[in-house]
Amino acid sequence: MGAVTSTIAAKFAFFPPTPPSYTVVASELPAGRLVIPEISSAVREGVDVLRLRTRRGNEIVAVYVKNPKAGATLLYSHGNAADLGQMFSLFIELSARLRVNLIGYDYSGYGQSSGKPTEYNTYADIKAVYECLKEQYKVPDEDIILYGQSVGSGPTLDLASQLINLRAVVLHSPILSGLRVLYPVKHTYWFDIYKNIDKINLVKCPALIIHGTSDDVVDCSHGKRLWELSKHKYDPLWLKGGGHCNLELYPEYIRHLKKFVSYVAKRKVSSSSSKAAETDEGEQKKLVGSQLLTEAREPLSRPEASRVSLDSRIVKSKMLHSPETSRLSSDHADKRAKAFV
Repeated sequence: MGAVTSTIAAKFAFFPPTPPSYTVVASELPAGRLVIPEISSAVREGVDVLRLRTRRGNEIVAVYVKNPKAGATLLYSHGNAADLGQMFSLFIELSARLRVNLIGYDYSGYGQSSGKPTEYNTYADIKAVYECLKEQYKVPDEDIILYGQSVGSGPTLDLASQLINLRAVVLHSPILSGLRVLYPVKHTYWFDIYKNIDKINLVKCPALIIHGTSDDVVDCSHGKRLWELSKHKYDPLWLKGGGHCNLELYPEYIRHLKKFVSYVAKRKVSSSSSKAAETDEGEQKKLVGSQLLTEAREPLSRPEASRVSLDSRIVKSKMLHSPETSRLSSDHADKRAKAFV
């Protein structure tokens, strides 16, 4: 079964929309700035269109959506049968509602990105986007939330498993592995792709799992198993009746995401306060120790020096009520039925 299964998995793993739903051109003003003509001119000023070179030699397209009130940056890896043109309206809405900057990208071979879609190309793709956040936008790991939808859970967990200071991870309709979508295997084989089941326990930040209970493409058991294996669990969201491509229609979706984003933001503040308090107390102890040593060496007749206090200072640290129109790339639902994610 090995060779045949490997071929099937590789064939069905990627299904980029054809033709791409958008184009990229250089604008005249300002000269050289990249724009996507299909994007409304009303929102272009708050969006950077980027071309990024990956370590595997491909050039991928990314969009960076800015929010002046952002408290974090969301790095979004989309699903299998979508590209940036189809995802853009969702990116804008998530940025606004969650108060985050958001960067989304097309995998190699998707949209206007060069190359071919492969597992290892997607790992290089997300790494290039991550490095762009670090170098061009100066975003620290502590302010990054990785978001992986469906097949996007693969590159998301691969990157998350390598970083120790991420703020959080969101897995939306995730897969245990490529092969496990096709067959109920109990062991991981070398030829499998996106071995998320073996990487989830390496994630060192809070993880939110979102999955529809009626997902007929990636069974909800995938999300539930990943939640069981995660080390830093957050209340999962099992959307009753939800499928594979319509979870954004549910009011609970955005509500739960906002709660999670708020939770990890408070967690960061608490952690920063604790570290600051520990540092402050450590410095104070060093100073007091130095003073006591000086006093022990000097004559007792010398006036007593004032002592620094050892008290540490610790810094204290409406949603939609009706279903919304679909904001995901469900235009290609018939294509999704042919692909396993």
